[in-house]
Amino acid sequence: MKNEFTAVFEKDGDFYVGYCLEVPGANGLGKTIEECRESLSQSIALILEDRRQDAQKGIPREAIQEILLVG
Repeated sequence: MKNEFTAVFEKDGDFYVGYCLEVPGANGLGKTIEECRESLSQSIALILEDRRQDAQKGIPREAIQEILLVG
């Protein structure tokens, strides 16, 4: 499944710092913008998986779950 997110990168000394507008708390860091981009991508994936697991804990057994494609 592919998703699109807005990434913002800023130079901070010798490093690039990145963050995602749609996923608060998702941050990346790297010596190059490519390293920062990969770090941010991994951060987004970890946060979304953690939120999914937390949300699934409260789903009643009789509830219907399905994949919804957006876009």
